[in-house]
Amino acid sequence: MSGLFKGKKTEPKKPLVQQVRQLSDLQQLVGNDKETYDALAETMFLNPKNIDPSMKQAADNAKKAQDDGDRAKAGMWYHVAGGLAIYEGNVKKVIEYYGVAEKLIGRHYAILKNPEKAVAVAQEYYKKFLTD
Repeated sequence: MSGLFKGKKTEPKKPLVQQVRQLSDLQQLVGNDKETYDALAETMFLNPKNIDPSMKQAADNAKKAQDDGDRAKAGMWYHVAGGLAIYEGNVKKVIEYYGVAEKLIGRHYAILKNPEKAVAVAQEYYKKFLTD
C-alpha cells in the first residue's frame, strides 16, 4: 500500500459548491415551474464560456461520430451542441441537436417538450447570472 497514492493531490470541491449555488439561482428564476427547471438542469451549461468547441464544431464532431457509427460519442457531441444552442438562444438548433441525440442514445430530453420556454428562461438566467 505504501506509495500507492503518494503525490496524488485531491482537487478542492469549490466548483461543486458554486454549481449548487447557481442551480439555486436557476431554481429561483423558474420558481414553481419544475418542468422547465428539470429540462434546463439536464441540458444547459451554467457557464458555457468554459466550453471549448463552438456549437458548430460540436455539431460537426457529432456528425463525424455518427457517420463513423459511434452512436454514444455522437449523442454526447449532440448534447454539447444542444447546450451551446441554448446559450446562443437558438431554439431551432436546440430541437435539432437534442432530437438527434434522443434518437441516437435513447435518452428522453425534457427540453424538447417546450424548448421555446426553456431557452427563454436560460437566456434570462445568462443575462442575470453569467458574469464576463
